[in-house]
Amino acid sequence: MTATRLGDGKVALVVGASRGMGRQIAVDLALKGGYSVVVAAKTRSAPGATLDGVDPNSPESTVDTVAHEIVHAGGKATPLQVDVRDVESVKALVEETVRLYGRLDVVVYNSGAIWWSSVAGTPVKRFQLMQRVNPEGLYATVHAALPHLPLDGGRIIVVSPPIYSRFARGKAGYAIGKIGMSVLTLGLSFDFVREAQAHADGSNIPKRAITSIWPASAIESAATRYNDAASQHLRKAVRPTIFSDAILAILSAPPEKVNGLLTTDEDFLREHVGLSQAELDAYALVPGTSPRRIMPVKFPDLRVAEQDDEGDRMDSVTLRAGKDGKGKERSKL
Repeated sequence: MTATRLGDGKVALVVGASRGMGRQIAVDLALKGGYSVVVAAKTRSAPGATLDGVDPNSPESTVDTVAHEIVHAGGKATPLQVDVRDVESVKALVEETVRLYGRLDVVVYNSGAIWWSSVAGTPVKRFQLMQRVNPEGLYATVHAALPHLPLDGGRIIVVSPPIYSRFARGKAGYAIGKIGMSVLTLGLSFDFVREAQAHADGSNIPKRAITSIWPASAIESAATRYNDAASQHLRKAVRPTIFSDAILAILSAPPEKVNGLLTTDEDFLREHVGLSQAELDAYALVPGTSPRRIMPVKFPDLRVAEQDDEGDRMDSVTLRAGKDGKGKERSKL
């Protein structure tokens, strides 16, 4: 008898899944987790292109090759194209996912545009591109997915970092968007708690959850392939399975334990799963090395004493509903 897996009967949408870390997330959600996975990104293979034996970190790796890899290994996957800069494209992706599978249980947002330089070295057009792909693409995806995610168990995973000052050093334009993504995680987590409070039992325990996760060490990619030209710190990268394993562990955790959590792969596997340092070192790209941690060992606690005090809450939707088209207060008659 086959054991039931976490995602059996469930559907996961992975946005930004054509190569590298995103591909690994999609593959492991399908093959380890048992999810039916929609593999989404901008890149598709040319008609007639080979789908077998493609380097997962190369430009030839696409949503088609990743979905083919999953299906060939016995999993369920569908490739869909999306341009996260286009809100209508994002909406169409979510609607097609629900049309194909009849449900949507998990969303992973891994799409990202990157440019690491000083403010002076970051052109405005490059800055705008990063905002469109990073926080705006995430917001559009979450907004489109929310009506479909189950009120009891829906999950969102965001690839964005814990918030701390050093993250902005030397890459402010990039950090603005990535930290903004983590702020969305915090904000939506509060919404999920309010959602639970609105239920008949008035519970503070959320039934849905959103979590941000970031690599603690450099993840294997085309840039981290160790060769004679690679520097020592890049040679101490980790395999992307550390990241996908952490995501599977987050999805296995009760929603109240991970809702609003900003964490790293290594920290979650150590603190919540209980992996030892030796077990974490086993993810090293080069066997026998200890991967170099590039994130702080300890992050600041962002909570304040007044964390749960909203004061006089204002809701623009309610305010707008009380005004006419010219912004004047509507009559109560």
